[in-house]
Amino acid sequence: MPALDIRFRRFTSLNTTIRLKDGTLHVRLSDLLEASPETVHHAIAHILLAKLYRKPIVPSHADRYRRYVRSEAVAKGAEHIRITRGRKRISTPVGHFYDLNEVFDAINLRFFHGLLGRPTLTWSAHHARRMLGHYDAAHNTIVVSRVFDRADTPRCAIEYLLYHEMLHLKHPVRVKAGRRCVHSREFQAEERLFPELEEAKAYLKCL
Repeated sequence: MPALDIRFRRFTSLNTTIRLKDGTLHVRLSDLLEASPETVHHAIAHILLAKLYRKPIVPSHADRYRRYVRSEAVAKGAEHIRITRGRKRISTPVGHFYDLNEVFDAINLRFFHGLLGRPTLTWSAHHARRMLGHYDAAHNTIVVSRVFDRADTPRCAIEYLLYHEMLHLKHPVRVKAGRRCVHSREFQAEERLFPELEEAKAYLKCL
């Protein structure tokens, strides 16, 4: 059994890491997990050791940890430390071909009667193709991949991306029975109301 060096850190999320160095297991966990029940600590230990030694994770341990971190109290705590400790990289909403502020205002008036408060809008720092856009509730920021800021991008694609993220403003993530509901039925029903939905999705698939 190697020596153990276990410490809780002021991470900006529910991070847990483990590494074996010079005969010692170095474990670092978010301080948000320090007050969790012993059964959860046991589950975390099992998961980390299984990952380190490439062994299968017992489903009951994975389920126990998942249920705990998705509980309302822990989810709110994680959101709080993201806001207070984390920093969001903000570029600019004004691109070479599209101004996200202008597109947001147009979508807001067209679909939301102009009632949605404008969050921070920014193009991504890089031309990301895996994450095309996302809404960060902790920092009230919508990020759109800079890959779309070009002359041949149809406006309906930019509008759909913003419309989708704006729906997250209207329909926040809910936690029900330990599960996070990101796209509720109401969210999906309202998303289908976007007139150029099929055209926009077809363009996104071609990227």
